[in-house]
Amino acid sequence: MNFKPLGERVLVERKEEESKTASGLIIPDSAKEKPAEGTVVAMSKSVEETGELKVGDRVCFGKYAGNEVAIDGKEYIVLQAGKKASEIIGVFS
Repeated sequence: MNFKPLGERVLVERKEEESKTASGLIIPDSAKEKPAEGTVVAMSKSVEETGELKVGDRVCFGKYAGNEVAIDGKEYIVLQAGKKASEIIGVFS
C-alpha cells in the first residue's frame, strides 16, 4: 500500500467485526455493526509532527466519523486528527 493522507488526517484499519456472540450464536452480516475502533496505518505529516499519534496506535472514533475508502481491495477509514477538529476520541494504551 502506498497511501499518504493529506491535511490533518489519518488512515485507520477497522478492527475485525465479531461474527459470533459470547454464547456462540452466529451474527449475520446484515445485523453486524461496524466497530468504532481500529489501528492507525498511515498519517499526514502535520499529524505526525504533533506526536499525539503514531502508526500502530489503537484508536477509538465516533460511529459515523470519517470516510470509508478501499485500497488494494481492503477497507479503511480516513479520519480527521487535527488540532481544531478530531474525529478520534482516544487512544488505547
